Amino acid sequence: MGDQYAKIRVAAVQAAPVFLDREKTVEKASRLIKEAAAGGAKVIGFSEGFIPGHPLWYHFHPATSAHSTKLATELFKNSIEIPSSSTEVLCEAAREANAYVVMGLCERRPGTFGTMYNTQLFIDDEGKIIGKHQKLMPTVGERLVHTGGYGDTLRAFPTKYGKISGLICGENSNPLAVFALIAEGTMIHIASWPNTGHLKQFSRSERAATVGQAVAMMSKAYVMNVSGTVSEEMVEILAANEEDRAFLRDPRNSGGSSIVDPRSVVIAGPMGGEEGILYANIDLEVCVREKITHDFAGHYNRADVFSLHINREAPAIYRSYERQGEDEANGNYQEVQPEIKTTD
Repeated sequence: MGDQYAKIRVAAVQAAPVFLDREKTVEKASRLIKEAAAGGAKVIGFSEGFIPGHPLWYHFHPATSAHSTKLATELFKNSIEIPSSSTEVLCEAAREANAYVVMGLCERRPGTFGTMYNTQLFIDDEGKIIGKHQKLMPTVGERLVHTGGYGDTLRAFPTKYGKISGLICGENSNPLAVFALIAEGTMIHIASWPNTGHLKQFSRSERAATVGQAVAMMSKAYVMNVSGTVSEEMVEILAANEEDRAFLRDPRNSGGSSIVDPRSVVIAGPMGGEEGILYANIDLEVCVREKITHDFAGHYNRADVFSLHINREAPAIYRSYERQGEDEANGNYQEVQPEIKTTD
């Protein structure tokens, strides 16, 4: 009989946050998880920075303006610590849905009031956090509010349906990041995208579809391109002028979620700029069939020519040392990691 590979239903949730409101967006995310599960989904993906929203204002306002500073402050005040009461709500929603959830969110370092990451949170179908991925290199305006993650969060996570991975926006164009996840054996990849780009880019759907098909071709995995969309509330907060308003209201410039199979064929979508949930039925045996021809981290690679080294360590940003007892006379110090307790 041999090994059996799952046939499951997956869902890409395309929606706008309740912009810069953590509690209301967590509540909305929970409702959408429940709705996707009612549609039969066992893996549910969300867009980049869904909770509490993405720092899109830098596309439309000067970085040093009072408006940008105010919005960046609100972003931090509504960001999420992992774990926290907010992640507990998301975990409970995943447990009740009996589904794996990959949630895009703005994460802050525990106990700080200034450092944030652009993060995907991975939750299993029992409501447990199985890991996270922090975007390695913030893009354009993100650099003003997000720091980069480290190699400790660049991995594929084992699930009962095979390994699941994720990358955020432009990372899906990074060949080394993609190769790292191919080498880990990903079978379902969540490519999270923001709500919109800026005035002189490809449309959101074109960009996501092109990159998603390339990742699928290289990885022989299913790729869920999950984009956000723009609410009227966001238009009024983000736009600096009428041109911006017209751009943000144009459905071609937001959304565009799609699902791509291991043959690089789009099997669902792309969506327009509307809110909704995109579903696809997937057969993970197709990943096996496609790798028979091209396994770029296996028999179709030349390890004697090409290799990739990943540093899995995350450096300690802060260490405290105190002199201890009789060691003080000798100038010896003991490292003390301060206990930090916070809630969001």
